[in-house]
Amino acid sequence: MRCVIARFPFDLVKSEVEQSMSGIAPEPVTGVSVTIDGRVFPVMQVGEVITRQNRRDFTSDEMRRALTRLGFTCHDARPVKPARQAWSDEDTTGW
Repeated sequence: MRCVIARFPFDLVKSEVEQSMSGIAPEPVTGVSVTIDGRVFPVMQVGEVITRQNRRDFTSDEMRRALTRLGFTCHDARPVKPARQAWSDEDTTGW
């Protein structure tokens, strides 16, 4: 399938993407991710591997669209939990 990523056309095939990612260890996921062969990769890592371009050259939305069109399952970024407060209004001890 022909996809344009960072203004460059790429002919991507699902099996070739799977093969390219087979020997790669997944990085910790901090944003949008994709499941390839049962493993979860950040879409930016996959984009860097399959395009051989710097991650700053394309966006996660570009990669999400391309990978979704190829038939991979993409996942939204998990919401970040706010840091737990060390104190609250209920914890007043005599003040």
